[in-house]
Amino acid sequence: MQKQFVDLNVYEALQSRLDFLFAEFENIVVSFSGGKDSGLLLNLVMDYAERNGIDTKKRIAVFHQDFEAQYSFTTEYVTRTFERLRGRVKLYWVCLPMATRTALSNYEMYWYPWDDTKEELWIRPMPQGEYVINLKNNPITTYKYRMTQESLAKQFGHWYSEEHEGKTAMLLGIRADESLSRYSGIINKKYGYKDQCYITESFRKCWTASPIYDWTVADVWTANYLFGFDYNKLYDLYFKAGVPFDKMRVASPFNEWAVESLNLYRVIEPMTWNRLVGRVRGVNFGAIYGKTKAMGFGRITLPEGYTWEEYTKFLLSTLPPELRNNYIRKFVTSIEFWHKTGGGLSDETIAELRAKGYRIGINGVSNYTVKHYSKVVFLDKIPDHTDNIKSTKDIPSWKRMCICILKNDHLCKTMGFGISREQQAIVNAIKKKYGNYDKEL
Repeated sequence: MQKQFVDLNVYEALQSRLDFLFAEFENIVVSFSGGKDSGLLLNLVMDYAERNGIDTKKRIAVFHQDFEAQYSFTTEYVTRTFERLRGRVKLYWVCLPMATRTALSNYEMYWYPWDDTKEELWIRPMPQGEYVINLKNNPITTYKYRMTQESLAKQFGHWYSEEHEGKTAMLLGIRADESLSRYSGIINKKYGYKDQCYITESFRKCWTASPIYDWTVADVWTANYLFGFDYNKLYDLYFKAGVPFDKMRVASPFNEWAVESLNLYRVIEPMTWNRLVGRVRGVNFGAIYGKTKAMGFGRITLPEGYTWEEYTKFLLSTLPPELRNNYIRKFVTSIEFWHKTGGGLSDETIAELRAKGYRIGINGVSNYTVKHYSKVVFLDKIPDHTDNIKSTKDIPSWKRMCICILKNDHLCKTMGFGISREQQAIVNAIKKKYGNYDKEL
């Protein structure tokens, strides 16, 4: 799907989408992270509802998923927001143990915010208030102990939709210009709702919607200024410190997107930093080396006397069995794919590969590339590296595998992987289970 421009600004387009959402869905739940995008979306939804005489207490809810490890500025902003909305909407501040990915250690794939077995190590005390949900008062029947953070968010929506009459829309502050994956998610209409690309079906009575998907970061801050909305003051410090807009993050500091800015905790909040170091393995190492070769950033060089294949196998030998086997499964899958099925590459890249002496074959046309490139298979071994090729982004090599390990990229996103077959099988089983459950209802 290509971008189409209309004679509306993003604010006017949002008002039209909110007209549609409130007309189609009885329940509106705003997912509020404490960041700039979700905060703006929440303010705009409340502004819309009050201008249009909508019963906010009956129809609107706010869902905040607390990851324990965060700046005090974020906690203060979330607290201000919940107190301001108390009595006006339904409020859910969720502090339940959940599996959250970490890219700081090759010994842990996940850490567990609000882990009840490590309360003495919590980075901050449990929030207080009648809207706070924890293990002692959890009403979310679809919650499973230590489920992944993504599953918890989805299952909250499922639970909420079953607890309330009518259809539910979970509103997300996702913008397409933040990343290619988010852009791809917006334009995927496979599970859409009435031909609206920004609305995706989750469960029988529940959909997710991203009504500010076409906003830019400039639009976000312009709106906050023009309307005088409250926002997370952490962004003021980020701006004064010269942090680029695309690096201003308030989410978990331990994932692959936040590693580069982890060191800011040490500068901005030393006391919080001390708790971070004792909470998750590799925090100090990540802060020191997060932007260096040690964690797969910048220009990576080989140790003397090694090939990339040898170095990758050496790194694998140093890992715990569970993580080593996780990488090996994905590497074997990738190698078999490029030998038997093939990936789509442009004609220019194909010509360059042949000119440089790589033995490749063509296995039909790829359905996964926009321009339907030819599928290329490698007839010899997978290249050790492809540094002599102009575009190495989509070409397999042992160097790409090595970088996955150095970055603690357990999902191997660097190689284009998503969730594994095993993970997809679990998702499919859940869909099948609740699909039958929905029919019985």
